[in-house]
Amino acid sequence: MNRYMKAALAALSYADIDIKKNYKLIRKIETAAKKPRLKLMYQMWDHKIEGCGHEIPVRIFLPDKERVAYPVLLFFHGGGWVTGNIDSYSKVCQELARHTRHTVAAVDYRLAPEHRFPAGLMDCYRAARELFTQPGLLGVTAGEITIIGDSAGGNLAAAVSLMARDRGEFQPRRQILIYPATASDHSAASPFASIRENGTGYLLTAKRVQDYMDLYIRTDSDRRDPYFAPLAARDLSRQPDTLIITAQYDPLRDEGEAYGRRLTASGNRVEMYRMPDALHGFFSLPPRFIQVRKSYAMIQHFLGGGSV
Repeated sequence: MNRYMKAALAALSYADIDIKKNYKLIRKIETAAKKPRLKLMYQMWDHKIEGCGHEIPVRIFLPDKERVAYPVLLFFHGGGWVTGNIDSYSKVCQELARHTRHTVAAVDYRLAPEHRFPAGLMDCYRAARELFTQPGLLGVTAGEITIIGDSAGGNLAAAVSLMARDRGEFQPRRQILIYPATASDHSAASPFASIRENGTGYLLTAKRVQDYMDLYIRTDSDRRDPYFAPLAARDLSRQPDTLIITAQYDPLRDEGEAYGRRLTASGNRVEMYRMPDALHGFFSLPPRFIQVRKSYAMIQHFLGGGSV
């Protein structure tokens, strides 16, 4: 990354908005900025899943207007468990469906701090349980469903896979974790060098990650819960085949890669790739960016049974 780009990033990162005080405003800004303004050129419809006393919205995106049974990507969006929704991620899901030739089912899980851990996770789990145990809903078998998420969504995907193994109700065959949050400590005491190397000056700051987690957490003991921080799990056996994509200039880079190494050491099949010259959040950029196109190619290869 050249010095001019670094200088621009430093300027953009300087005005770090207080997420704890302004999370509602940030939600509105992100949704307004990212919600598609033109008629989307794909088949889409909304579905509701029954939670415990509430409905969980799921938006379905097809690769084209042919309503046939494509394999499914069950998508959990990012946003630090605090921001993001299926409107702000519609463009991402549209492009993901189109480039992978998969149906994308995006879960609009409940957000913190109004709904703290594990509320959002349980919404994701219940959505996964419905699709995996009733695969005929989208005309596919359970083996044709892959869990995927970016950032906080990657955390939720990993946690759903752990919970599925522990509860024995279903078992995902594949998961894709894009720059996932897997640890609970993002302070200067973190064991991961990327927190110190990339924790300031690259848009997502280590402080912002800590603030998101403070809004998501229910009690301090949650930090030791593997469903909150998957790296805290003592047992990572019997997990899905996993693709992990991290970003070079991301404070979460090292913890995502550490999770991949632990999965591998526990006997799971894992593919990892560190995207060069990439920042946290790059997956939400338009496909004209090379990092996004390369991610789609790796995802397609992984879904086809190959390795990156």
